[in-house]
Parts: sequence; structure tokens; C-alpha cells
Amino acid sequence: MERLELRHLRTLCAIADTGSLRRAAAAQGYSQPALTTQLQRIEQYFGEPLFARSSVGVVLTALGGEIVAQARDVLARMDAIGPRVDRRAAQGGTVRLAATNTPMLSGLLTRFRDAAPGHSVTVSSVYSSAEIVAMLEEGAVDIAIGVDYPGRELRHSSTVAHRGIVTEPSFVALPAGHPLAGRQEVSLTDLADEPWFVTPDDGAGWPGVFFTACEVAGFRPTTLHEFLGDRRQLHAMVGAGLGVAIVQATFPTTAEIVVKPLMGTPLWCRYLLAWRVSGISDDLVDTVYRSALAAYRDLVAAAPHLRDWAARTYSASRD
Repeated sequence: MERLELRHLRTLCAIADTGSLRRAAAAQGYSQPALTTQLQRIEQYFGEPLFARSSVGVVLTALGGEIVAQARDVLARMDAIGPRVDRRAAQGGTVRLAATNTPMLSGLLTRFRDAAPGHSVTVSSVYSSAEIVAMLEEGAVDIAIGVDYPGRELRHSSTVAHRGIVTEPSFVALPAGHPLAGRQEVSLTDLADEPWFVTPDDGAGWPGVFFTACEVAGFRPTTLHEFLGDRRQLHAMVGAGLGVAIVQATFPTTAEIVVKPLMGTPLWCRYLLAWRVSGISDDLVDTVYRSALAAYRDLVAAAPHLRDWAARTYSASRD
């Protein structure tokens, strides 16, 4: 293969989004052997594997994570090429959006308002991604931001479609005075005796993926605080030395807490856009998607711990 084409980038994103060559082939309209051959040619182009096989499918290598992130950016920019005004914006209307706990929501809404001024948005805060799927299938909302995890991809009927926004590593928040706070990365094993703040079942696989990672690390948390508050409350609890918590990679640091990558990156979370196929136009889906992606980029820009981790990880992949 002499050069990359947009279809190759879409293939890489489909594999990353589904975590499976079989599911990616179905989503792209290929046979699995054809998609496997295409992936092999893409990996030959880069000179090393972009995905590694696991017990639950395939996962991105460090280089794969970098390439897929760049592919998403290129595809988003291509999607943005077109009329400066949303062709359907003049028709107006209300978009009913449901969203799980995500810091990208405010930025998404601001950008969507600017990109589609003829539309208004109503927002439903819904923690469970399973409940979000039910609302979409029942026609209670038009579009939504949900989560899932590698190997536990979100399930829904054919009335609903989804598209990955970003798959990010999960980090850990520690009190600033914690003995491990000065480390570049923290091992889950080193936190075996810590009290944990853990959010409840999110209808997508959490906290099961957390407990599985702990078991692989050789322990099961003995002190658990079930927590479903906002970021400020969690900041205060962790900062007071009452426990540690798995957090989003863009979770902000303060004078009271530090946010550290987990050694070996045992936990990943995917944010995705899901929508009712018959309930919203493709133009509006693309507008919401681009708004979400831009909002996430702003979060990354304000999270030096995530940027540093990415720089180390992707640099190591080239060595």
C-alpha cells in the first residue's frame, strides 16, 4: 500500500470503536477476511501493529492509539468541509439530548448552539448508559452521550446507531500529600489497601471493569464508598484524604489532589454518541459529533497529566 486513504482511516476507527474485527467488518460492510487483509496492509504501511489481540477482542497498541486519534481528527475535519451554515438549521426545532456524567457536555452545547443556531436543545442528565439506550429506543430522546468499555460494547436495537467519540485511559485521583503523589505513574497494586470512592452501576460495565482490574492486580478493595456526586464533591473528599478514586483522564488537578496514570493502563473508557436513527438528521448527528470532539480537545488542552502521559506513551512506541 503506497498511501493511506480515508477508507483506511474509517476502518481503523471502526475497529477501535467496536473492539472486534468481526463487528468492525459488519459495520463497514466488509467480510471479515477482507477487513483483516486491509488492516494487515495498513499495519505494513506503519511498520508495526496498531492493534493487539486480547481475550475480549482487539485493543489499540500505543502507536495505534496515536494513529486512531489522528484519524479521528482528519475525518472530523473532512466532515466539517461543506457549507458554512447547517442546511437544516433554518428549519429550526428542538433536539432532545441525554448525557451521562461527562465534562464535555457544556462545551458540546456551546458549540452546537453556534453551529446550528436554528435549533434549541433540551438536556436530560442520565447516569446509566443502559437507561439512555432505553430512552432512545422508546423515542424519549433524539441523541445522547453514553459510555462503554472495551469488550463490553453498548448494546442496542437497530432503531439506534452509535459512533465512538474518544476512547481514553482511566487515571487515579490521590490526595496531594499521598506517599505516591510524586510518582509519574501509579500501580493499582500499590493502592490495594486504600479506601476507594466508586460510582455505582452505570449500565455499561462499571464498576465490574474496575473490580476485574483489581483482581488481575492481585487484590479486591476492602473499603468502598459508593459515590454519585459532582466533581467538586469528589475533589473535596479525595483532597481531604478520605480515599482515592478512578477518574476520567481529563479530571483536573488542584492544590489538594493529583491525577496520575495507572501503570500498564488497565482501564479504558469510551465516550460515544448514540442516536435514534429515525429521529434526527445525519447533518445534526454530524454537528453534535463535531461539537463533542472539539469540546473534548479543549479538556485535553487543560489536562497536562493526560498530555504528558500521551507524549511518553507514544514516544515509547516509536523507540
